[in-house]
Amino acid sequence: MNDQYLLALMVAAATVGALHTLAPDHWVPFAALARARGWTPWRTTRVTFLCGFGHVTVSALLGIIGVFIGIEAVHRFGSTLEGNASLLLIGFGLAYMIWGLWRSYRGRIMHEVDHVEGVPHDHGHGRHHHHGRDLTAWSLFLFFSLDPCVAVLPMIIAASSRGWGPVIAVVLVYEIATIATMLVLVATAHAGARAVRMPWLDRYGDAIAGALIVGLGALVSILGI
Repeated sequence: MNDQYLLALMVAAATVGALHTLAPDHWVPFAALARARGWTPWRTTRVTFLCGFGHVTVSALLGIIGVFIGIEAVHRFGSTLEGNASLLLIGFGLAYMIWGLWRSYRGRIMHEVDHVEGVPHDHGHGRHHHHGRDLTAWSLFLFFSLDPCVAVLPMIIAASSRGWGPVIAVVLVYEIATIATMLVLVATAHAGARAVRMPWLDRYGDAIAGALIVGLGALVSILGI
């Protein structure tokens, strides 16, 4: 009976982990930013894994805290974070879009100056691009860490009645299912985005990615997903 109970919880945790990751806000930002930033598939995978780990670990920690202080208080706190996630996504996308427009405008002006003066167009963009990639990655990590999945909390609480072993099992299954689904979706979307070759997309890629994230945040807020 105990084995069947634990198995049911693990299947539920895996299902919740995989299904809630299908929401576009869990994979579209990675594909869009990876295309705009020129990330390699390996870097995109690393950033996705890092953000997915932060997302599921905070969710699991909330569930474990709920074992000690009660699920209702933790659920309210988690729901508040989850409810504000769309606003954070819109804010992040808006800031990134403005930065992308400024970067595109600055790049065009510097290119025109270099063309007039006959200077090679460099200006250390590689170095600034590298710093920008790091900032973007850590911003995504912070956002996803502040967007826990409260649906897994009752499963962790239920598993706690059987001891810490079942709790660990449920958490591990949930984390693996969530991160694996994120990696597959992001890799597929990124491969498709990289195949699109348009000069205007390369020039305004950051601004377009930011606008896409703003629209995605608004859609998530309207649909409540």
